[in-house]
Amino acid sequence: MCILFIALNKHSKYPLIVCANRDEFHHRPTEQAHLWPPENEILAGKDLEAGGTWLGINKRGGFAALTNLRDPLRQQSEMRSRGELVLKALGSQGLITGSWLRDHSSHYNPFNLIFGDVSELYCFNSIANSLTRLDSGFHSISNGALDDIWPKMARGTLALQESISSGEEPDIDALLAIMKDETRAQDSDLPETGIGLEWERLLSSIYIKHEEYGTRSTSILLQDNSGTTRFIEVRYDGKGRNLGRQQFKVNGTKY
Repeated sequence: MCILFIALNKHSKYPLIVCANRDEFHHRPTEQAHLWPPENEILAGKDLEAGGTWLGINKRGGFAALTNLRDPLRQQSEMRSRGELVLKALGSQGLITGSWLRDHSSHYNPFNLIFGDVSELYCFNSIANSLTRLDSGFHSISNGALDDIWPKMARGTLALQESISSGEEPDIDALLAIMKDETRAQDSDLPETGIGLEWERLLSSIYIKHEEYGTRSTSILLQDNSGTTRFIEVRYDGKGRNLGRQQFKVNGTKY
């Protein structure tokens, strides 16, 4: 997962709205969102290389997602897969807590983990080794700190705010359009994350289109006041072509 925009308690009907893009190498094998057997407790896509996931929900109304923190000097081989953290956060055993993350985050390459539910939603930053509870409002998380003012983060946050400001039923196609924005930042506005100018340019848009690495899928989550969640996933190839769209509805303990 590369970027998420969250509206927490900012819509009269949907207290939790999430728009997220997963950016990854196109050759990395992936399974589309589905119920994970045998318990069918978790709804998420699956990284078939390491076995984890980047974003998902569970029957209890829980949500979790992960972004990598972009810091090449801190990357190490032979670390545990960060995708397992989302599964731990969504699992019935409730393994993920702030204290657990502070004790175990060194086993993983740098990450942000967003987890919890509409009543208590948190972001853990492994470099800072800190846990932040998200206040009601609009938030963006990418490959830096929570609510960093990167151009694409500011642009997407504003677009989400404008899209749901009427209080009417959110337009799913409009939310998907936000996540397909290919606008790149001016060089003078680019963050410096240690990956070189050309990659900073490529990764400065919300939607990244490149034949080798780019946006593989968009996920839209809408959780209403009764706890029912709509989960929409759209998948793309390296040329930006739509590979399929699916929608799930999670109502309490039923799918």
